[in-house]
Amino acid sequence: MDWTEKYRPQHIRDLVGNLQALQAMVGWARAWSPQNRPLLLYGKPGTGKTSSVHALARDMEWDLIELNASDQRTKTALEKVAGASALTTSLTGAARKLILLDEVDNLHGSADRGGAKALIDIIKRSRQPIILVANTLQDVPQELRSRCEPLQFRAIQARSLIPRLRYICTAEHVRCEDSLLHEIANQAGGDVRAAITALHAAAVGRDALSIRDLHTSSKDERSTIFDLVSAVFRGRPHEELMRQAQGSGETPEKIVQWLEGSVSLLPDPRSVARAYRFLRRADLYLGRTFRRQYYTLWRYAQAIALIGFSDTARGSGIHARISPPARWQRMGSARRQRSIRIALLRKLSTMHHIPERVLREEYMTLFSLLVEHAPERYTEDLHLDADELNFFLHDRERSESVVKRVQEEVTKREKAPPSPAPQKGIPERGTQSTLF
Repeated sequence: MDWTEKYRPQHIRDLVGNLQALQAMVGWARAWSPQNRPLLLYGKPGTGKTSSVHALARDMEWDLIELNASDQRTKTALEKVAGASALTTSLTGAARKLILLDEVDNLHGSADRGGAKALIDIIKRSRQPIILVANTLQDVPQELRSRCEPLQFRAIQARSLIPRLRYICTAEHVRCEDSLLHEIANQAGGDVRAAITALHAAAVGRDALSIRDLHTSSKDERSTIFDLVSAVFRGRPHEELMRQAQGSGETPEKIVQWLEGSVSLLPDPRSVARAYRFLRRADLYLGRTFRRQYYTLWRYAQAIALIGFSDTARGSGIHARISPPARWQRMGSARRQRSIRIALLRKLSTMHHIPERVLREEYMTLFSLLVEHAPERYTEDLHLDADELNFFLHDRERSESVVKRVQEEVTKREKAPPSPAPQKGIPERGTQSTLF
């Protein structure tokens, strides 16, 4: 198991640093009432923001409902998960349900359309405590920020981090020199997660550690996967690649995924085929690592992927933009589509009093044909947004155009003055007189 998860603090007292912020959190929780504003925790990654929320929920014996950046955060999805949780009581008998919304500084773009507004509505109506987490306070939408109580988490000082690292070494039965612990704590730059990851990487397959086992690297080499991928394509020495991978803070699994996403940048089809053979072999060792919980195999997976890929690239260099692995984009798209489909089925089921299962199995084809034949009409009748309409039309540009036209037409009708009532005894134009 990854040490950052294995040694995640279970209680507030287990957290390192930020004593004043933690005391403020506990005071907020003990005095909470529906009139209290949500907390907005902000600070650089690895300072314990999310861990403190988990620990607080455990100490207060509250249920925890969490949404993070990997979840779909459209208006529909937020109202479904966080909105319902904010208005209902716990089914487990807990006094409260603590709602955690992580990485709210990433509420941007079409994927999160309506998310900020929906979140504000949830805060207004909530009968349960809410905590929001962000890395950068300025990136949180202003209208959301103004409704929260900001609480800053600062970088952890090295002297506070060293006892935690020493405790982990003792628990893992690894003898470790103090000079190594000081070096790891200083290199982490206040990031607890980075320090524990570096210690774990150095300790894999060893029962004793010295300063020689920690390969120092520059801040830039430690902090970015892009430099590592670029170094692989440039054909850097094998020892340097392994050091840079160790200092990057990324797990071998993620390194393999980034290399897989860069296969298309290799110079010829034969190189692509050869690279896939190395990645397949590395993936085999990753599978054995997780099945057997034997993390010594991590080193083999990482070495096979990095060195094999580097030898395949033959120092060709990289002449295009390095992008995140395509599989992450596909997985995110699949989650979004699933969320839209579930929300749409629930909406249509409620409107037409048809069970969701029956609707899905027998009527969705009919609905698709009707919407495709008259999209404007059914967009208004079914109150479809662009994501839901695109589910039927499979044409994003057309869906957004239709929704925009329907909204403009509805707004125009709402602003238009009411038609005068017809005078008594005088038939309306276009109707047949009833006078004989």
